Amino acid sequence: MSTDLRKKGLRKTVSKIYGSDLGYYAVRPIYKVYEVILKMIPSDVLVKNSFKKHMGYPLDLKNPQTLNEKINWLKVYHRKDIHTTIADKYKVREYIKEKIGEDYLIPLLYHTKNPNDITPENMPDVDHIIKCNHDSSGGIVVKDKSEIDWEKARKRFKRLLKQNHYYATREWQYKNIEPRIVVEKLLTTEDGNLPDDYKIHCFNGKVQFFGVDVDRHLPTRGRNLYDANWNLLPCNWGRPNGRDLPRPENLEEMIALAEKLAEDFVYLRVDFYSVKGKTYFGELTLHQSSGFRKFWQHECDEKFGKMLNIEHLINNTLTQD
Repeated sequence: MSTDLRKKGLRKTVSKIYGSDLGYYAVRPIYKVYEVILKMIPSDVLVKNSFKKHMGYPLDLKNPQTLNEKINWLKVYHRKDIHTTIADKYKVREYIKEKIGEDYLIPLLYHTKNPNDITPENMPDVDHIIKCNHDSSGGIVVKDKSEIDWEKARKRFKRLLKQNHYYATREWQYKNIEPRIVVEKLLTTEDGNLPDDYKIHCFNGKVQFFGVDVDRHLPTRGRNLYDANWNLLPCNWGRPNGRDLPRPENLEEMIALAEKLAEDFVYLRVDFYSVKGKTYFGELTLHQSSGFRKFWQHECDEKFGKMLNIEHLINNTLTQD
């Protein structure tokens, strides 16, 4: 068995134990001590150690070259109040409304700060997804309320609301988000499946490439990268290629919208769904995979790194020092 498979198996085992009531209350005190220790570690030290572990080579924060290095530089040094707003899956809705219009928003059906409110009576009768606004833990898809263990769901969200994604990753935008549970309408295709998620990577306000997770809820899940003209790129970012996808009929609209949203950002990933020809906003991401997702071809990391210009930010930081 490969090292990666062993690590994956260990993570699943730990997650399963932590997910149980006994495991949670046994591990929680240990995690709180771990969190206190994390808070004492300077961001650059923590990020450098994590980068070396995930990427296999040292992180150069003084002269970053690859895309992942530059994402980590931005994570450590580039912080603005607007970053907190756009990372908040609840508050970003107002930002999207102002920038491109509310027609692109997935309908919000319910929201609360109290996990005890997550009951079948409070949930809508249409298909929906329940998730948190302050993390990247996914959510609970509800197509039939009678099939959901609502007590287990409440426990899950009670625990999630206590977590702060910032301390382990140093993605500053998550530090000050006020945790909340949001319920959105579930988007589905004509055959009832979840739609493709188009992750559009923008450098200095311009679209450079798309990342699309193909068949993302199947064992055959793959990830394709396309340029702005929908040419498949010879790069793998963490996953093998999936089946080739047809050019989206609303490609030009998604590009125009992404560049409108990214115009004030050095690096921004803009996510859209395309459902029956209509474009829906997904989320905004400042640091893809926290800058720890390895390209299978290192030259792709280098190529995209050259395309992302953060020199002016680095110079300003050096001047301030």
